[in-house]
Amino acid sequence: MKSNSLAVYLSESFGLGNEKVSMKPIGSGHINTTMLLTAPKKSLVVQKLNTEVFPEPDMLVKNARLIEQHLTKKRQSGDYDLAIIRHVPTVEDGYLVDCDNGVWRALEFIGGSYSEDVVLNTSQAQTAANAFGQFAVALEDFDAKQLHHVIPDFHNLAMRAEKLKAVVANDPVNRLASCQAEVDFCMAQFGLIGELKSLAGNVPVRPCHNDTKINNMLFCNKSHDAKAVIDLDTCMPGYWLYDFGDMVRTFCSPEQEDSTNLDNVCVREEIFEAVVKGYVEPLKDLITEQEKQSFWLGTKVMTFMIGLRFLTDYIDGDHYFSIKHANHNLERAQNQFALYRDILAKKSTLKAILRDV
Repeated sequence: MKSNSLAVYLSESFGLGNEKVSMKPIGSGHINTTMLLTAPKKSLVVQKLNTEVFPEPDMLVKNARLIEQHLTKKRQSGDYDLAIIRHVPTVEDGYLVDCDNGVWRALEFIGGSYSEDVVLNTSQAQTAANAFGQFAVALEDFDAKQLHHVIPDFHNLAMRAEKLKAVVANDPVNRLASCQAEVDFCMAQFGLIGELKSLAGNVPVRPCHNDTKINNMLFCNKSHDAKAVIDLDTCMPGYWLYDFGDMVRTFCSPEQEDSTNLDNVCVREEIFEAVVKGYVEPLKDLITEQEKQSFWLGTKVMTFMIGLRFLTDYIDGDHYFSIKHANHNLERAQNQFALYRDILAKKSTLKAILRDV
């Protein structure tokens, strides 16, 4: 389907009419295709869902709408101040549209906002981390058992390790020779699996966002305050250590996660401290001391695990993450491993920050 025809079809499907309709890419996600659909009276964010990653799009929408409804009640009672991203129904009162060889949905567009791929300063880091903390608190009385596991074992490091071993053994597209050093490095880090197992039962399972990247936070154009936490697709039961670790992974490096400027990839200690302060403050009446201590493990695990996943996808032929060139996933993996190495090198400093905040 031609882009203009697709824009008109989606616009009509979601009740915007067919006059003066346009559509352009927005955001920088790895999984879904995200576009801004614009009509004279309204704009919507429309997404073509990656059904390889999300094979049950109905369950994806159901999960997200349960979160939306819970947050809406919190906002109405004055217990949640952020804007809420909501699904838009079709003219036939559904939420999904089949077209262009895929499944599309629409989300309300939150105007007057912007996102970042790299944190610019400590204020921005603390603001975003605090917003994710507010989100976590707002979900604390939400029954996460209602949520379908749209991506089973999403943060299961043991499963991710077995997946790497399997693709290494098969080497389906003959790429192993180009990344043997990275594979060897990964294999040497699997002691993290035992550390996670020893944690089980010692920290509570919480409703979690599970994808707390900096670009899943919207800032207000005028005040630069937090405006909204977005991308609720991976909200599932989990541990706060994973949400914290993903913030560290995406907030603390001065480089984007696919940058090849590896000499500049590092943990900015002042940003790490801002993340700790911002995230812990809303949680202070709920978080246990063991949970706070587990954030160090989350810092290591999330950075290493996404690197492992990029590497696995590269060896497997790039089936999961969207890529722009043949070595994109390998470069992402190398970037994350450089960050992980710097995290380990700064262990004493980072653990002291966690202890003292």
